[in-house]
Amino acid sequence: MINSKAIHWFRQDLRLTDNPALYEASNHKDILPIYILDDHNSGEFSMGSASRFWLHNSLKDLNQNLNQKLSLYQGNPLEILIDIIDRLNINTVYWNRCYEPWRIKRDTLIKSKLESNGIIVKTFNGSLLWEPWTIKKDDGTPYKVFTPFYRKGCLNSEEPRKPIPKVDISNFIVDNNKTLNLDALSLLPSVRWDIPMKSNWTIGETGAFNRLSEFINSGIEHYKEGRNFPSKPFVSRISPHIHFGELSPNQAWHLAKLKGNNKSIDHFLSELGWREFSYSQLYFNPDLPKKNLQSKFDQFPWEENSHNLKAWQKGQTGVPMVDAGMRELWLTGSMHNRVRMVVGSFLVKNLLLNWHHGERWFWDCLVDADLASNSASWQWVAGCGADAAPYFRIFNPITQGEKFDPDGEYIKQYIPELKDLPNKYLYNPWEAPKEILAEANIVLGKDYPNPIVNLKASREKALEAFKSLKKGN
Repeated sequence: MINSKAIHWFRQDLRLTDNPALYEASNHKDILPIYILDDHNSGEFSMGSASRFWLHNSLKDLNQNLNQKLSLYQGNPLEILIDIIDRLNINTVYWNRCYEPWRIKRDTLIKSKLESNGIIVKTFNGSLLWEPWTIKKDDGTPYKVFTPFYRKGCLNSEEPRKPIPKVDISNFIVDNNKTLNLDALSLLPSVRWDIPMKSNWTIGETGAFNRLSEFINSGIEHYKEGRNFPSKPFVSRISPHIHFGELSPNQAWHLAKLKGNNKSIDHFLSELGWREFSYSQLYFNPDLPKKNLQSKFDQFPWEENSHNLKAWQKGQTGVPMVDAGMRELWLTGSMHNRVRMVVGSFLVKNLLLNWHHGERWFWDCLVDADLASNSASWQWVAGCGADAAPYFRIFNPITQGEKFDPDGEYIKQYIPELKDLPNKYLYNPWEAPKEILAEANIVLGKDYPNPIVNLKASREKALEAFKSLKKGN
C-alpha cells in the first residue's frame, strides 16, 4: 500500500474490471475517482446527442458501482486537476490513454504541466488491444491495407494482455466540496427522445459483460454468415460498451478465444482488428475526420442538395432498405453493420453527397460514435480511405434487401407502413402495380415516399463522376 493520495481520472474506461490505470491507482492509501466532462478542448468533436445520453446513464451506473464515490466536474481538465491536487494534497494521477488527436494534444500538455509541478503521472493502455505505434510494416511505416495490418502486424505481435481483476473500492474517497450532481452536466436532451431509446440497451458495466456473454454463448457460432442479416441475433451489439469502456476489447478478445477456434470466432476477432485498424489510421493521419486519405478525391464533384440530405437523415428516401436503416438509427442509436454500408453507399454514390454529411449525422445519432471508427468507415464507403471499397462498388439497396432481409422482417419492423406489401415489391414499392398498393393501403407520395432518385440513373451518374476523377478532369 502506497501511503499517499491518488486520482484516477475516468475517461473512456467506465468500468472497475480490467482497468489497468484504476488497478494501479488502487495501491494508494486513498483514491479519488473522478470524471471530467470536457467540452472545453473537444471543439467540433464534442460528443453528439446520442453519446451524451449514453454517457449520462453510464456514469450513473459507474457511480453506483463505486458506492456513490465518483466525483464529477465540467470544464478545462488542467485547471480542475490542479485545483483538486492543491486542495486534497494529491501526489499521483492515473489515467488510461485516449487516442483522438485533440485528446493526445490535451493530455500531453496536462502531463507536462503536472510533472513540472512535481506530480507523478502514470498512463496506461485500457482501450486498445495494441498501441497504434507498435503495429508497423518492416520498413517502419504504418499499414494502409487491413489484411496485412491484422494478419501480419497484429497477430504476429505480442498477444493482447489478459483481463485484470476487479478493483477493491474500500479505500476510495469523494470530493464533497466540489463534485457536481450528474444532472448538472446536462447530458440528457430537453425533449426526452432518449427514454424509448434506453429500452434497447442495458447501459453500464454489468449490462456490457452480460451482452458479451450472451453473444459468445448463443451468437458467435453463427457470426461469420449471420452477421449479414439485420433481423437475426448474430451480431454482438457491444460497440457502445467498448467505446465508453464499460467493457474492454481484451475481455471480448479472450472470452471469444475461450470458445475455441472456427471461422466465425476468427471473423469476430478480425472485427476487433478492424477497430484497431481504424485507430491506427487516426493515429497516423490526425486529419482523418476531415481530409480524404486519397487526395484525388479532393476534386470529386460532390453535389449539394439539402432536400435529399434531409430525406436520407429522416429515413424518407422512398428506398425501403435505406429508410429502415436510418429509422433504426433514429430510434435505437445504432444500426446493423450491413445496413450501415447500404445507407452510406446510397448517400455518397446514389445521392453524390459528401461523406462528411454522413459522418456528422452518425456522430450525433450513434451511441457508439467513435472518432476513429466513424471517420475511417465513412472514408471506406466513400472510396477515399485506406483499403477502401472501390468507388465503382455501389451497393444496390434492392438486391441487398432481397438477399439479407429475405422475409422482410427488418424492413417491416422499421417501416410498418409497408407491412402489408408482398415481399416481391417490399424492396422496390414504386414498381408495384396500383392494385397491389391499394390492397396494402399504400398511396406512394402520401403513406410512403416515392424514391428521391432513380437507382439505375444515379448509379450511372456516380460512375461517370468517378471516371472524371480518374481522368483528372
